[in-house]
Amino acid sequence: MTEAPFGWGPRAYEAAELRADRIVHVVGIGFALLGSLLLIVLVGLRGDGGAISATLPYVAGLNAMLLCSAAYNLTRPSARREFLRRLDHAAIFVMIAGTYTPFTTRYLDGAWAIAITATIWGIAAIGVYVKIAFPRRFERTFFGIYLALGWILVIPLRQLLDALETSTSILIGVGGLLFTIGTLFHVWNRLAFQNAIWHGFVLAATVCHYAAVMRAMAFGLGAGVA
Repeated sequence: MTEAPFGWGPRAYEAAELRADRIVHVVGIGFALLGSLLLIVLVGLRGDGGAISATLPYVAGLNAMLLCSAAYNLTRPSARREFLRRLDHAAIFVMIAGTYTPFTTRYLDGAWAIAITATIWGIAAIGVYVKIAFPRRFERTFFGIYLALGWILVIPLRQLLDALETSTSILIGVGGLLFTIGTLFHVWNRLAFQNAIWHGFVLAATVCHYAAVMRAMAFGLGAGVA
């Protein structure tokens, strides 16, 4: 009997696979730190107070996800690593909610802005709690919740498409597709370099969403400066 190529359980990685994953994470950390600084400076210079307030949750989520992922994936098996796993999985919710906050608060109006933003952060808060308080529980369920929350902007899609710059919409969509395609490699645990490939897709998607936030908050209508 051959082993299934897809699965949820961990496997032992070869040294070359670990090195490749380490490289991806080092690049991710550098991107998070330098990218955050550049984004804050440009939004501070070109945007109003609302743009800065909407961007800060994104910066927090960006750094939380990439730093927690690096800390978890680059730590040897131990009790500490198991705790870092909780933070890694919880940080994904913060990243999703933080990424969409600039768009829901600056490009949606009235009830739409309040409802979508509150829904995203409400689900994210529950997700963070469950991932920290109940580790390794409901893994498959939350895999689906990550994806569903990641595509929640299809609900106010018409309103966003009417308000967003075309380039920003494309960047958001491409980022979402990269995240979604990447999940195939996340569960394809018999593929060589599977973890590095998965994290490579995450990083590429993150870059797309970073560019979307930059475009909207520093150079688009989200900046709020006529």
